[in-house]
Amino acid sequence: MKKTYYLIAFFSLFMLSGCKFYNFTGAKPVDAKTFQVNFFHNNADLVEPGIDREFTLALQDLIMNQTNLNLVSNGGELVYEGEIVDYRITPMTATADQQAAQNRLTIRINVRFTNKKKETDDFEKPFEFYYDFPGRDLPTGSVLNEAIKTIFERITQDIFNDSLAKW
Repeated sequence: MKKTYYLIAFFSLFMLSGCKFYNFTGAKPVDAKTFQVNFFHNNADLVEPGIDREFTLALQDLIMNQTNLNLVSNGGELVYEGEIVDYRITPMTATADQQAAQNRLTIRINVRFTNKKKETDDFEKPFEFYYDFPGRDLPTGSVLNEAIKTIFERITQDIFNDSLAKW
């Protein structure tokens, strides 16, 4: 009985000590303590009001929830900045009577990431994702809200992966 107890205690200790180099969010250890997300202006040809603020807050929330970094308004060791460069709705498929059967909302965001502690991690690149919705639906109200939420979840996770998780 004592052998079983010691064996379980040993394996439990071994399992818990393994979390030093890995965490459940997938972020690699970073020597920074603060991050800053500058406002992402909407420079797209087609402007949807409010998505610039929504995206900025979504990126801040994701990083705060998946890391132990502190958000600062200036002087951050990790800096995210950029702009929304494309917002478009395009028909994807058509019916026999030349009506759109399916539409696609696509958003592209150009991101500049700066790591003041490790300049080799810096990058500037676009992130893009889309959301398909039925052609009979207008991109307003709940359809638009769901589309933007889905797109921003994917883009912010991709930015997180490229900047902190290194996937």
